[in-house]
Amino acid sequence: MSGPPLAKTNLFKPIKVGPVTLKNRLAFAPTTRYRNTVDFVPTDSMRTYYEQRATDNGGLLITEATFAAPGFGLYSHAPGIDDDRKVEAWRKIVEAVHSKGTFISIQLWNLGRAADPKVLKEHGLPFVAPSPIYIDDKSKKAAEDAGNPLRALTLDEIHAEVKEYAAAAKRAINGAKFDIVEIHGAHGYLLDQFTSEAANKRTDEYGGSIENRARFLLEAVDAIIEAVGAEHTAIRLSPYAQFQGVVGINAKTNPIVTYGYILSELERRAKEGKRLAYVSFAEPRVAGGTGGRVAPEGFKPPVVNTSWWNEIWKGVIIRSGNLLHDEGYTLLKEYVDADDRTLIGASRYYTSNPDLANRLKNGYPLTKYDRSTFYNVESNEGYVTWPKYGEKADEEIGKVKPKALA
Repeated sequence: MSGPPLAKTNLFKPIKVGPVTLKNRLAFAPTTRYRNTVDFVPTDSMRTYYEQRATDNGGLLITEATFAAPGFGLYSHAPGIDDDRKVEAWRKIVEAVHSKGTFISIQLWNLGRAADPKVLKEHGLPFVAPSPIYIDDKSKKAAEDAGNPLRALTLDEIHAEVKEYAAAAKRAINGAKFDIVEIHGAHGYLLDQFTSEAANKRTDEYGGSIENRARFLLEAVDAIIEAVGAEHTAIRLSPYAQFQGVVGINAKTNPIVTYGYILSELERRAKEGKRLAYVSFAEPRVAGGTGGRVAPEGFKPPVVNTSWWNEIWKGVIIRSGNLLHDEGYTLLKEYVDADDRTLIGASRYYTSNPDLANRLKNGYPLTKYDRSTFYNVESNEGYVTWPKYGEKADEEIGKVKPKALA
């Protein structure tokens, strides 16, 4: 895959985002890779991985989704930031990124009904969601087999989780020294479940109307703003995604109405002096929008006008979703040059091109990613083994297993 040099586009103009000034407008969007330890501690391989992508960059890296607290759901070999050991490990990664003149956000994750009920059971944790509505029959069977049936969060639990978001943000900003905290409000995870009328059938103040369904998300935003400041706070949304049981583009209430309300509330806060560092959007073009990890043969993404994102929210925007798959990067250029506040997020091509910013700047060809290595637990192969343009791969590092950083 290759395209024209993008050096003269807005992609390579500096931009202030929250507390930092980036040298370019290319963001490494969150990309789960499962190279943490079995007990959720970041590893030396992760430090290498992020440092490789920070070198000769100066832009923004956003970490893989990270558990703010154990009760937010657990996946084996995914990271947490819920205790001092994990904070110390993350701090070493942040220091490596900063040493290269690049900046980094951490994405805070809350799984809800997308969690693994067996792993939760092993840690003495309940399987919870807005309402006891399983994603599918497979999820229901897994919960029954684990003896950990899905149930609705209580009001006290919701209030406690809002506080957990704030505590995690403090650990991230004050402890690990991240630049920004990004709330994961997308792709069918807990906050998106609350927003979704298909997943949320509550009859209390967190269900029913759009205002109620958005309440938990906005309370999490407000808690993090109060904890670390608005300039250190960001959020990711996927208004059109049909992933993990949320209906997205097929919602009974048009996403423009639901997410227009959320964005208007974020913009209202901004006008009161609490503007978020950015709002990140997953394009409806993304394969995950089909409801699975991989788009089926012949999948055609919906054609949707998303200009309303920029019209309602007046701050910095990140747009992600297959924007490096177009011949000539046509849509990428259209988006980034349309205004002076849009960043472009990339995930899959960043896994196989650690020097992605340099390749796009100069029009160098991109190395195709290898999906089979995305989630190879305890393996460096296909993780830190990708070379920069014109260099050879370090095959020896692929034979080394990741080790805890703390």
